[in-house]
Amino acid sequence: MTTFPLDERLQRDGIPIASIGLCQLRLMNDRRWPWLILIPQRPGVSEIFELTPLDQTMLAFETNMVATALKKVTAADKINIGALGNIVRQLHVHIIARREGDPNWPGPVWGFGKAEPWPEDEHQVFVARILENL
Repeated sequence: MTTFPLDERLQRDGIPIASIGLCQLRLMNDRRWPWLILIPQRPGVSEIFELTPLDQTMLAFETNMVATALKKVTAADKINIGALGNIVRQLHVHIIARREGDPNWPGPVWGFGKAEPWPEDEHQVFVARILENL
């Protein structure tokens, strides 16, 4: 995976999956929700509009590609996509599979309860399925 400066919270909370072009793809280490994060591998960028037009296009393409794979793998009722950056300034895009009846449905995932880390074997199976569908 390409090395670039990564916010320590993104590093701590996410499990690296792959570099898929513009972005590093990570799995949020909270098994309550299938939750992927795309991080454009561009230092010093905190807003989408700070990317070049080509990088903006690549981010949209990679977001759609990952969201489609996540929907297929999880059969989620809804895919939530967001780039908030209020706490972690480094540009990153959350792609979260939601299902009626999941913890805190239909409320937000942020700040709800305590994270439940993925067991190693489960996250490896999930990641393999995502990669097969990219």
